[in-house]
Amino acid sequence: MEVALSASSAQVFDKDIADVTSSSITIDSSILGFIAGFVDTCVFVGLFGLFTAHVTGNFVLIGAELVHHSGDVLPKLLALPVFMLAVAAAAKAVDALRQRRRNAVVAILVFEALFLFMSAAAAFSLKAAARSGDASALAIGMLACAAMGLQNAMMRLELTALPSTTVMTINVTQAVIDAVTIVSSTDIQKRNDARARSFREWPAIVAFTLGAASGAAGYAFAGLGALAVPAFLCVLLAARYAGLQHPAP
Repeated sequence: MEVALSASSAQVFDKDIADVTSSSITIDSSILGFIAGFVDTCVFVGLFGLFTAHVTGNFVLIGAELVHHSGDVLPKLLALPVFMLAVAAAAKAVDALRQRRRNAVVAILVFEALFLFMSAAAAFSLKAAARSGDASALAIGMLACAAMGLQNAMMRLELTALPSTTVMTINVTQAVIDAVTIVSSTDIQKRNDARARSFREWPAIVAFTLGAASGAAGYAFAGLGALAVPAFLCVLLAARYAGLQHPAP
């Protein structure tokens, strides 16, 4: 089954992005949305309110903690530069892999899985953190931030046909706009376009929500070791993308 690649990457594959099926977009955005929701919630609950997917949300929490003199702002200050470094590394890797006519999505998913497995392993092997500034909390949190940085970069660089899978504000806003258009517009083409977008947006929104609930439940049952679940899903999705036709010679 064809999968959603950016137009630039698709040039080296036998199938163009225009051939992407709606079922493929639904599957991919649902899995990635579930992963992001799971990681963001599990880490937020387990590491004293640290955002990893919606990383800029940490700015709000930093302000709140400075005003109320509660908590440690260090992990939240480190989260953004770690996230940015992961995005930069992904961008360089994508450029290099495109030049070698390789599937960059597989590579990024493998490294995302690796970072999440390392987070889970650290949770099992290191002493449980008593506060957010402890070494174990920093190690687990920054590995998770790096993983989400890779996923965010992958969405912007490679999977541009998919809706956002890490920040749902954009999707929810567009979904509401499209719902209004579907219900009230007299332009048939506008209604059809809005309906098509809705079919793309809602699976990611629902999957992220389910992932968030699962992340909270996972932490309740297994602590931060539950991050092995989204790591495993990354491996499965990487295997799916590896099934693409090989680049044309």
